[in-house]
Amino acid sequence: MELAGPGGAAPAALPPRYYRDNFLQLGNAVEALYDDLLHPAERALLARWRDLPESAQCLYVRLVSRVGPWFRSGKLAYAEISDIAAALADLSAAELLATAGDIGLEELARLFTVAEWRRAFVAELPSPQPRTKRDLLAAIAGLQWPDADLLDRLLEVTGDQLVAPLGTDTVELLQLLFFGNRGQGLTDFVLSDLGIARYYPYPLDRRQRLFSCREAVDEYRFWGELADAHWLLQDAGDTDGLAALAGLLLDTPPRFATSERRYWKLCNRLARNLERSGELALAAQLYARSQLHPARERHVRVLENSGHCEQALQQCRLLLDQPWCEEEFEAAQRILPRLLRQLDQSPPARPREPVRTLDLVLPRVDGGVELAVASRLAADWHAVHYVENALFNSLFGLAFWEQIFAPVAGAFHNAFQSVPADMYQQGFYQRRQDLLDARLAELASAELYPELLAALHRFQGYQCRWVNWQLLSATLLKQVLACVPREQLLAIWQRMLFDPGENRRGFPDLIALGDAPGAWCLIEVKGPGDQLQHGQRRWLRFFDGQGIPACVARVSWANA
Repeated sequence: MELAGPGGAAPAALPPRYYRDNFLQLGNAVEALYDDLLHPAERALLARWRDLPESAQCLYVRLVSRVGPWFRSGKLAYAEISDIAAALADLSAAELLATAGDIGLEELARLFTVAEWRRAFVAELPSPQPRTKRDLLAAIAGLQWPDADLLDRLLEVTGDQLVAPLGTDTVELLQLLFFGNRGQGLTDFVLSDLGIARYYPYPLDRRQRLFSCREAVDEYRFWGELADAHWLLQDAGDTDGLAALAGLLLDTPPRFATSERRYWKLCNRLARNLERSGELALAAQLYARSQLHPARERHVRVLENSGHCEQALQQCRLLLDQPWCEEEFEAAQRILPRLLRQLDQSPPARPREPVRTLDLVLPRVDGGVELAVASRLAADWHAVHYVENALFNSLFGLAFWEQIFAPVAGAFHNAFQSVPADMYQQGFYQRRQDLLDARLAELASAELYPELLAALHRFQGYQCRWVNWQLLSATLLKQVLACVPREQLLAIWQRMLFDPGENRRGFPDLIALGDAPGAWCLIEVKGPGDQLQHGQRRWLRFFDGQGIPACVARVSWANA
C-alpha cells in the first residue's frame, strides 16, 4: 500500500536585503509594463531611490513596508543597515523622508511609552501621577499644550527624532500595478532567485496588461477609496451616509472593465447593509446592478421579503437554469420550495441524498483516521492513496496547464504568479472558453497517460497552485489512469471548470485502485462525530449521477 498526502518544505531564511531587492524588481517590472502610464513625479521617485546608497534604499523600503506613518529613529534597527543615522540623512537629502513638527496626541501616544511620558512631564503632573496610560494622557491633555510643544518635550527627553517616508502614495500605486490589486504589498513578494520557487515563463507585455490607460488606474483607485469609505460608514452606523453612497454607485457606474469587479463587490456589500437596515428597494437596485455572486441570490431574497414572490420565483428559476456558481445553484434549490409554497404551488420532491456508507470498527490509533482506514482497506485493493484534494487538482493542472497560463488580458501582472489573477473568479471559463473547449475535445480523444506524463515532465517544478509536485509522480499517474475511465475523469474536469474556486475542494480523502480499468473507488473518511461538509456532499451527488464509485467510510473505535 502507498500513502501520500499534501505537504510543503519550510521556506528558506530571508536574505538581509530581501525587501530592497523586492522593491527593485517591482520597480523594474512596473516600468517595463506601465512606464507610459506613470506621471513624471512617480518616475522621478524611482530614479531618486535607485541613486541612493544601498543602506538608504534598504531603510526606505523597510519604512514603507511597515505601519506608520511615523517612526522613532532610535527604534530603527535592521541587520542590513549598519548606520541608521547616515541612511536617514541620505533619505532626507533625496527628499524621501519627512521629519515631524506637529503630531496629535493620539499618534504620540502610540509612539511613546508610559515611562517616557511620565519622565517627560514629571514637573507638570500632580504627585502621585495617574496610574494608567489613559488617565496619564488625559492629565497631559488637560495641560493644553500645543501639539508641537508636546512633541518637542518628548524628543528632548528621549533623544529621538520622528521620521516618515515620503512618496507612500506612489509606492501604493507601484504595488497596485505589480500585483493587480490593493491587498498585496512588498511582504507578499517572493523572489524566484531565493531558490524557493520557479515560475512558468508566461508572456508579459503591454498588450495583455491589466490597465490600458492611466484613467483606468485612477478609476480603480477611486473605487477602492469608496470601498474604504463604505467600511467607515458601516462602522459608524451612518445609514444616511450609506444611502448617499448607494446613490453615487447607481449614478456613476465604472467606465473601465478593470473596475467592474471592485464596483460589483461594493454594490453587494453596501446592498447587504441596506437590506439589514430595511432599505429593501435601494438594496434591490444595487443587487440588480451587480454581476457578482451573491447578488442574484440576495436579489431573490429581497424580492421575497418585499412580497414580490412571483418576480422572486422567476429570478430563482433563472438561477437554476443558468447558475453563476455552485453556491448560487444550491441557494436557489433551497429557496425554490419556499417560494412555491407561498404561491400555493407544490414544491418538487426533494431528491434523495446518494451516500453509500462503509461502516468500520477500528482500533484507536495515534495517527490520522484517514491513514487507519487506508491501512484497513489495503488488503482489498492494489493500492490505496491518501490524496484529499491534491490528486484531482494536480491532474486538472497538468491537463489544462497551457490554457491556465494562456496570455489573457489582465491575467498576469508580474512574473511571479502561480495561477492567473482570475483563476478562482466567476468568469474564468468564459474568458477562455474557446481554448478550454478545444482542449476538452483533444482530451476526449487522446490517450491520457502519455498526454499527462508529457506534461508532468515538461512542467515539473514550476509553481502552479493546482499541482502538488510532492504527491504527483509518473508511477501514481500510471496507476490512476489505468483504473479511472477517461469519460469519468473528463466529467470531473468539466465540473471543476464550471467553478474552479469552489470545486477544487471537497474531494474524498482516499482513492483505492484495483488492477483493471474501472476498478477504483473514492472514499471520504469520517471519524466519530464528523459530518460531511457542503462541498463534499456536492461531489458525492455528482459522483452518483456520473456512476463514479464513491462512498463514505464512517469509523468508530473498538473498545471506545
